[in-house]
Amino acid sequence: MLIYLESLGCARNQVDSETMLAQLRLADMQTTDDPARADAIVVNTCSFIQAAADESIDAILNLARHKKEGRCRRLIVAGCLPERYRQEIVAALPEVDVFLGTGAYDRVVAAVRGGMASGACLLPDPDAIDTGRPVSRRPLTAHAAYLKIAEGCSRHCTYCIIPKLRGRQKSRPMQTILGEARELIDAGVRELTLVAQESTAYGHDLAPPGNLAELLRALAGLDSQVWVRVMYGHPESLAPETIQALAEHPNLCPYLDLPIQHASESVLRRMGRRYNDQSLLRLFEGLRAKVPGIALRTTVLVGFPGESEADFEQLKAFIAKVRFDHLGVFAYSDAEDLPAHGLAGHVPAKLAQARVDELMAVQRDISAENLTRYLGQTLTVLVEERQEDDFWMGRSIYQGPEVDGVTFIRPCAAAPLAVGAKVLVRVVECMDYDLIGEAL
Repeated sequence: MLIYLESLGCARNQVDSETMLAQLRLADMQTTDDPARADAIVVNTCSFIQAAADESIDAILNLARHKKEGRCRRLIVAGCLPERYRQEIVAALPEVDVFLGTGAYDRVVAAVRGGMASGACLLPDPDAIDTGRPVSRRPLTAHAAYLKIAEGCSRHCTYCIIPKLRGRQKSRPMQTILGEARELIDAGVRELTLVAQESTAYGHDLAPPGNLAELLRALAGLDSQVWVRVMYGHPESLAPETIQALAEHPNLCPYLDLPIQHASESVLRRMGRRYNDQSLLRLFEGLRAKVPGIALRTTVLVGFPGESEADFEQLKAFIAKVRFDHLGVFAYSDAEDLPAHGLAGHVPAKLAQARVDELMAVQRDISAENLTRYLGQTLTVLVEERQEDDFWMGRSIYQGPEVDGVTFIRPCAAAPLAVGAKVLVRVVECMDYDLIGEAL
């Protein structure tokens, strides 16, 4: 049986998709990159914001045509969309044979084989998700992999649906994570990117409690040539021990992703976040002092209910002052099942998008200027792709996968390049978000 799986959404979803594919392969099924050849199609969906839900529905309807026109006999929809909308989405998509919520990924083989009734919607309690050792999986690329260290979130941010979709935080045991990391490294992975809803809170829910610093040190010791990167942290749970660990180990990337969401204290308070711009400034100044050269990434949310022009100007001034290396900007996406839906002062969508565009224009200039510090430097770059014009593309230790800029590499006859290799590159040119260098 041939299976096609389409994965939508974030890196955490990508890990879930890879795990489902591993389960299907263990059941003697093969995978294909062509949905027209598939006997069964699985769509792992996202519904974090309305645009993601719309994208998921469009993908499902587009792939459903293979049931009418092609060889596909089973269409399975998994993940956040059925978990969030439940019977509403079941009624709206009769083309789908089985719906699997975020706590039901382990039932994908039965769903594909037809061992579940048509139209079934399996939605276990997300808090019951098994966080034990997954089946061996193949990462998105042969040289880089996301490593999920926890599931769910125990916070109650008013703009976020994740606790409803994924349940409370459930950290995976450290030995389980290390075992999976060893398998990935043995398979040739040269970079591990740690993901969770709140990676910096790792281990707080374990008995006895654990912490991210201990996990990072253990991962760093597996192979000194493998980079370990931290994504999706939280300013409130970033411990001094974690910062110290980043400073101690060369293969722990001097890079940290800490979404702050805003800088206005009044907006942050309505969001359910308990810090302000001054505490954030102290945090980022301390990070740069203790981890020299660290690349800082953050995400902010504009257009949140009640965000005034003064609030937005405060955020813009904060971005200009901190000068993040990487920045993601999103407009608030409202929904009736969000706590923030009932707040006063909803910002018109057109104004929210204008604020997104304005912040990104500020960040473009900041990024272009920040990148000039690498001119003339020699960086180690993980090669990821060969371009048509004989350039190669990769990422330095300061660039995260999929969300940041990249490094374009001019090849050197004396040093042949290959995907998955780490090469020395002298930076000779900077663009707004990307670097250009020559292989040495």
